[in-house]
Amino acid sequence: MPTPAPVASVLFVCVHNAGRSQMAAGFLFRLAGDRIEVRSAGSLPAEQVNAAAVEAMKEVGIDISGQTPKVLTPEAVQASDYVITMGCGDACPIFPGKKYLDWALDDPAGKGVEAVRPIRDEIKTRIQALITEIDAQRES
Repeated sequence: MPTPAPVASVLFVCVHNAGRSQMAAGFLFRLAGDRIEVRSAGSLPAEQVNAAAVEAMKEVGIDISGQTPKVLTPEAVQASDYVITMGCGDACPIFPGKKYLDWALDDPAGKGVEAVRPIRDEIKTRIQALITEIDAQRES
């Protein structure tokens, strides 16, 4: 039996694609599985994922250590139903017909795991609400 197509696709964007967007992608993938296609990218991607973000996510059973920051492309935006920005400013291309959300979240760059935990927890809360919204859209 073929796997059903995802009901929506979500792109998370932050400047370095090393912390917030990686944590968000990790939570969405874990909580929605393959029902929702997950992408993340950055306007100026870092060399590697933020170590404190990796550690904070390990604490909740999600391993993002194998992820690598990716550069934001117009194609990634065009291929997504939802584009969620996290402090990337004007670097995100705008295409009609996409749902844009801006999540004002502290940047975990340069912070220890203690400071990243509340950011992680806020992201999880927002991901749970996003899944509920996507499911409600699909049912209407």
